[in-house]
Amino acid sequence: MKVKSIYVNLPVKDLDKTRAFWSKLGFSFNEQFSDDKALCLVLQEDLMYSMLITHEFFSTFTNRPISDSSTTQVLTALEVHSREQVNSIVRLALENGGTRYRESTDHGWMYYDSFADIDGHQWEVMFTDPTHIPL
Repeated sequence: MKVKSIYVNLPVKDLDKTRAFWSKLGFSFNEQFSDDKALCLVLQEDLMYSMLITHEFFSTFTNRPISDSSTTQVLTALEVHSREQVNSIVRLALENGGTRYRESTDHGWMYYDSFADIDGHQWEVMFTDPTHIPL
């Protein structure tokens, strides 16, 4: 079984602030799938996206309450190409309204750092180098 692409759907409070936050981190949006109810954040073109959906519209897709920023519903991990890229994304997130919920971790072969975005969604950004996995 293989999937064509993945869309992680997350509720957000303010689309304008959400667009500004992710734009400042260097990400873009697929405008074809963005409107006044949702933004389509491009994580990897043709493969990975996050639909950032207003609370009102998000509630039409579920019969469960929407979790708030005081709870953890999901941890979304993004693998990037270098430790420097990990540090850059997390630094930009923190400079633009994101918050730190744990310190960075270095296992030698895997390095990651974390931030919560302006809606409290938790993101882990990681770099791995399998050639350094201890035998």
